[in-house]
Amino acid sequence: QVQLMESGGGSVQAGGSLRLSCVVSRYPDTKQSRWMGWFRQPPGKAREAVAAIQTIKTETNYADSVKGRFAISRDNAQNTLYLQMNSLKPEDTGMYFCAAATRLGSWYLPATYYFWGQGTQVTVSS
Repeated sequence: QVQLMESGGGSVQAGGSLRLSCVVSRYPDTKQSRWMGWFRQPPGKAREAVAAIQTIKTETNYADSVKGRFAISRDNAQNTLYLQMNSLKPEDTGMYFCAAATRLGSWYLPATYYFWGQGTQVTVSS
């Protein structure tokens, strides 16, 4: 079983920064590169993809709404996924989840990911 634990959420004012971390007990597939992603769920809205990174390859992807402000990275030695969030806006508010894929699929689809963390809350005030 793969377990993911997010941390680093909190309350900040618009323009501020936060760094989210996600510790993974183990990568689901250590032989092939798979997506590790960050999703968020704003209050009353559906879960949406924020960013994703391959576990072995260097490919990354971002939602248009966060390009230039957020950066995803990973430390495979520490089995940790990061999301650096700068220039935060009130519309970035939501519960942030990290997720691990076990198969090929589109990085932005929740169905691509099999394992999910419990989430960490990010609140950005204006």
